[in-house]
Amino acid sequence: MLNRVILIGRLTRDPELRYTPQGTAVCQFTLAINRKFNREQTDFIDIVVWRQAAEHCAQYLSKGQLAAVEGRLQVRTYEGQDGQKRKATEVVADDVRFLSKPGSGSGSEHAKPRSDNWSDLGREVTADEVVDYMESDEEVPF
Repeated sequence: MLNRVILIGRLTRDPELRYTPQGTAVCQFTLAINRKFNREQTDFIDIVVWRQAAEHCAQYLSKGQLAAVEGRLQVRTYEGQDGQKRKATEVVADDVRFLSKPGSGSGSEHAKPRSDNWSDLGREVTADEVVDYMESDEEVPF
């Protein structure tokens, strides 16, 4: 059996970093991903990252930045405040790649402010763009 998910999209808000009672870091954010054949439809996928990767995501990612996530799909059940059982579907990330250049997001103290222009939200990224960025001489922020 196989449960692998690979997504590329833009963060809809700054990541939220929390710690479990045992001190384990957990970071949550949402990716906006346009559908390939209908750019007017966007999927919003919740992402969960654990441990050191969670701390890196919280420190270096911000709203609007492009990120690639690889992980597994998880459906969990919980009880809401009203006592009703609910389901949450999310991707538990094993690997998060920062595809935006440092400082290209908004809302982070580590990033330069950027206008809230969402015209390219969820646009497709070509392999050439990723390769160009990966081959640049800029330092990875961790």
